[in-house]
Amino acid sequence: MSEIKVNSIKGVGASTAAITVNNTDGTCTANLSNRQGKNLILNGAFLISQRGTSSTANGYGSVDRFRVFYNGNDEAPTHAQADVASGTTPYTLGFRKSYKITNGNQTSGAGAADVVSILTTIEAQDVANSGWNYTSASSFITLSFWVKSSVAQNFYGYVLSADGTEQRYAYETGSLSANTWTKITKTIPGNSNVQFDNDNGHGLEINIIPFRGTNSTDSGVSLNAWAVHSSSARTPDSTSTWYTTNDATFEITGVQLEVGSVATDFEHRSFAQELALCQRYYTFGDDKVGTTSYPSSDGYARGWYSFKVNMRGTPTMTFSDGGSGGSKIADRISDKGFFVTYGSLSASQAGTYDWTATAEL
Repeated sequence: MSEIKVNSIKGVGASTAAITVNNTDGTCTANLSNRQGKNLILNGAFLISQRGTSSTANGYGSVDRFRVFYNGNDEAPTHAQADVASGTTPYTLGFRKSYKITNGNQTSGAGAADVVSILTTIEAQDVANSGWNYTSASSFITLSFWVKSSVAQNFYGYVLSADGTEQRYAYETGSLSANTWTKITKTIPGNSNVQFDNDNGHGLEINIIPFRGTNSTDSGVSLNAWAVHSSSARTPDSTSTWYTTNDATFEITGVQLEVGSVATDFEHRSFAQELALCQRYYTFGDDKVGTTSYPSSDGYARGWYSFKVNMRGTPTMTFSDGGSGGSKIADRISDKGFFVTYGSLSASQAGTYDWTATAEL
């Protein structure tokens, strides 16, 4: 019987091995570009925008699972689900949507407290069960995304572990050419101080930062290394050119975080798959109250509604008044759905009562 003994198998001209073999026990690690379920980021291709396609809200408001934090601005930035232009490299790789930030007019310049930051959060249990040996410096995750800025400069970001003592890993994009899509890849090792609890809480936070003022940055922050997180020293000091340019834009797409030391091809999920994943954190619907009769004899409308998927936890609910003076007077809510009572309705108050359920991290 013939036998081949190798440490790894690598393609001609490739910089990394396709298959790495453990010399002790014979097990192997393969870098598969078509592996399903590898992307820990939800809505990384920005297909889903349940709240709307454009917003100036601080936080969520446009695309699902990604939000903007801003502070100290003269004019609020706009965040939106945008189209990826045909003919560009992201477009040819199957990306049709991006997350686009348009800067307001910051007439007073770049203040020390000013911020425009993009972030998304992964549940702790999804990291804990991902297969990443996150306390080992020889085990890796890889963050990759496409970015385009209307202003040529370098930008910073950081990855934050939220459980235990918060740890921060800062990185940079490198100098970007104006209005040119660039793929960014960052391979991040584990660290003995990193912790992820096996629960549905705040786990790993990904930050991509168009601008942060010096109240939250420090020129002494080391890149590509884990350190105890400090709210006053998240990254090195930001270049302010983008921020002080009126209506400057910043776009990202194809955001992927995967276990391993190589950025593989983006995992494209169907619209239906991505929507169901996002509805764990935010969903909406309506409860229709009949025009001539009620489910009970006392003039109250009552009913149970099941969420499309189980939500991350018991959500915060908001209800409309149906546009006709009716009101919600009681409810019982769980991650699976809610039981609601609409109080002492007249026939004229029948109609559609809209609701939203939010269980974002």
